[in-house]
Amino acid sequence: MIPQKEWFVFAILALIMWGLWGFFPKLSTNYINPKSALVYEVLGSVIVGVIIFFLVGFKPEVHPKGIIFALLTGIAATLGTLFFLYAVSRGKASTTVVITALYPLITIMLALLILHEPISLKQGIGMLLALAAIILVAI
Repeated sequence: MIPQKEWFVFAILALIMWGLWGFFPKLSTNYINPKSALVYEVLGSVIVGVIIFFLVGFKPEVHPKGIIFALLTGIAATLGTLFFLYAVSRGKASTTVVITALYPLITIMLALLILHEPISLKQGIGMLLALAAIILVAI
């Protein structure tokens, strides 16, 4: 039975969008270099941002820490995207996406070290298997 909760619908939509996000760069870098692809990708993000800016009535919430972390998120995402574009332009999309899709390992480690969120034995085993997946996919 599929949960009918709002978060689940958004999670499925994110899954679909991120799947497209992992696929379209291979197509774009077949025709243009990674730096140029990033320029157009950021332009696409700006279009979405302008629409959202309109939807919040041109009054986004303001909190210094929230703004700083949101800006850091944008910087990390954009740099990650640039590195992803270089990787996918030189390698297989299927391999590159699998390796980079294991980014939650970094998030989990940061959550453990900085937020002191516990990791269960099952989660630890999952992380080790994810690391093994990186090695197996990369060779």
